[in-house]
This record gives sequence, C-alpha cells and structure tokens, in this order.
Amino acid sequence: MDFLLVIKNEITENKLEINKMRKIVLILILVFPILTVLGQDVWTLDPGHSRIRFTVTHHMISEVDGFFREFEATMKTTKDDFSDAVFEFSTKTASINTENENRDKHLKSPDIFDVEKYPVMSFKSTSFSQIAGEHYKVTGDMIIKGNTLPITLDVWLVGPVENERAKRHELGFKASGSLMRQTFGVGENLSTLSVSDEVGLRITGEFNKSY
Repeated sequence: MDFLLVIKNEITENKLEINKMRKIVLILILVFPILTVLGQDVWTLDPGHSRIRFTVTHHMISEVDGFFREFEATMKTTKDDFSDAVFEFSTKTASINTENENRDKHLKSPDIFDVEKYPVMSFKSTSFSQIAGEHYKVTGDMIIKGNTLPITLDVWLVGPVENERAKRHELGFKASGSLMRQTFGVGENLSTLSVSDEVGLRITGEFNKSY
C-alpha cells in the first residue's frame, strides 16, 4: 500500500508541475507580443511632405509621370539602424493623377486599375536589409488588383533628426524600384509599344516618430 501511495503522490506532483509549466508557457505567449510592441518604434509618413510617383515610357520614346494623391505609410522597428524595420504603404487607386483628365479617367476604368472593384493597392515588406550607410534593400509583397507579387525597392534613410520646434523626430525617406504592370493585371490588353510594361516607382517623403 505504501508503494502505491508513493506512486500516486508522484503522479499528483507531476500533474501539478505540468500544469505549472503550461501556465508559464501561456503567460510567455501572452506577454511576448506586448513586450515586442512596447519596444517598437513606429514612424508615420507625413503626407504633406511626401509623394508616391510612377513613370512609364510612352511610344518607346518618352516618359510620362503620375502620382497618387491619397496614401499612407508606416515603418515599425525595434532597432536604431532600422535593420528589422517593417515598411508598409497603401494608396487609393482612384486618387491617381497624371494631370490629364481623359487619361486619368481611362486609368481608373476596368481596362487599367478598375478602381471601383480594386480601390486600394498596397505593399508590405518581408525583409529590410542594410547595404551600406543610408542605403537599404527592401523586399516585400505588392498587391494590385488582387494580385500579390514580390518586388524589391532601393531605399535611402536620412536621419533621424530632431525637430526642436515641432518637438518630434523626423526621418527622410527615398525609395525607388520598378514592376511589370501586366503581371499585376494592369492594362493587359494595352500594347507595350504604346505604354511600357515596366513601371518605375519612386516614393519620397518624411516619416515622423510616434510617441
């Protein structure tokens, strides 16, 4: 009987230890994301000092530029050198502007961006690697017209600097890259002899640190 009692007590103690470990693991699972967020810097793009532009080649001889009027972007990082940053931006496709009313109307139509069906295009980085100094390579997923494909951007970060008058830290941002519009279903029936398949992207502006 004593032997059985010892075994029973050991089983009970093991169950208590297992339950204790489960509680510890659960606490860690719940607390870790909170600690990560608390240690994270969030930078928000200042739309008044920023622009998202694109460039295409027209008839294989000249460039035509455009931009989006409505957009937002953030960067989140836990490191001062931004090497673990997550960069996201989104634009409202209906805000496209090439300073030509008829062309803009066509760009918003189902032939090109189909803005009523796909009102937003977006990007979220999957890697943010420092090349040298202010130069970074950023790879991420671009979503246009429901199609998600990876693209890579060259990024330059300038700063951050302290704006003593505004009582905030600011970061200069420049990004450039390109994508092939037809792979995203943009103007699939539009000849590349008329408008190039390759579209150049350029994002410039200032990020403000959130507190």
